[in-house]
Amino acid sequence: MSEPLALPRVPAMRKELEPGEGGKSAARQRGRRRRRVLGKLLLHASVLLIGLAMFLPFFWILSASVMTYEEVTAIPPRWVPSTPQWGNYGAVLRDPNVPLLKYFKNSFIVSTAVTLAVLLTSSLAGYALAKLKFPGRDAIFTFTLSTMMFPVFLFLIPVYYILKRFPLLGGNDVLGMGGTGALQSYAALIVPFVVSAWGVFLMRQFMMTIPDELIDAARIDGASDLGIFSMVVMPLVKPALATLAIFTFIGQWNYFLWPMIVTTSAPHLMTVPVGLRLMGTAYSTAVNMNKLLAATVMAIAPSVCVFLALQRYYVKGFVLSGFK
Repeated sequence: MSEPLALPRVPAMRKELEPGEGGKSAARQRGRRRRRVLGKLLLHASVLLIGLAMFLPFFWILSASVMTYEEVTAIPPRWVPSTPQWGNYGAVLRDPNVPLLKYFKNSFIVSTAVTLAVLLTSSLAGYALAKLKFPGRDAIFTFTLSTMMFPVFLFLIPVYYILKRFPLLGGNDVLGMGGTGALQSYAALIVPFVVSAWGVFLMRQFMMTIPDELIDAARIDGASDLGIFSMVVMPLVKPALATLAIFTFIGQWNYFLWPMIVTTSAPHLMTVPVGLRLMGTAYSTAVNMNKLLAATVMAIAPSVCVFLALQRYYVKGFVLSGFK
């Protein structure tokens, strides 16, 4: 009988670990894990320090608003009052020389009116530029974006004289001569801001994400463009509307330059930022510093409350509109 054939020996595909090599691999993995944990700790510590650095000034303003004069001017500075002086807020509100409540009323009227107007104009323009097809659509959108490149200072004098020469208002005749026009009215604080290029851009980008099939289905059912806009599009763009409303309201509430120019000849129209500047002059002595800080706290409170209540719309609106 023939001998069985000897099969060649196939080398093992699996490499044997040398003695001690498994321990080195585990040590490297543990080292990588420690570095990852250390990196995360450093990142969180950095974020915490930056957050504290940004929060401390606000905390000191809030604390100093209920301090006495001696505590506000103490060196080193004090962070917590020994006895809160809540009467500082009442003293500011009762001061006949500085009508803070009137400033709040003016700011609320102007900020609310501008916000509603911007929501209307931006949503209508955004819908037209995103979903309607007409000649020159892209050129109009490009021109709208280009207006964001110019600083606001370029438009102050032209807008001022346009309002001053507005016909048949403020004692003006048909040619816009003889009076103050629309300067000494709420229109001077509201009309220049009823259209926002940034708002048009935001709403257009958001509405681009709405499927055209929804609009086509509504149009097949007989809905007009206005009906499609109000019943189909608007319910889908609530996050963008909320985001735009937050930015517009807070921006108008804190705007200083234009209200200062307009209300120079109309003190009854002064808004909160201009009123704070006036209070800084009236309370120029250090003795009244705590009262000025109390007024500052009341001035920033509406913006802070709006932000804390609606901050989730910031992220949601930006993500859904395509911002990174």
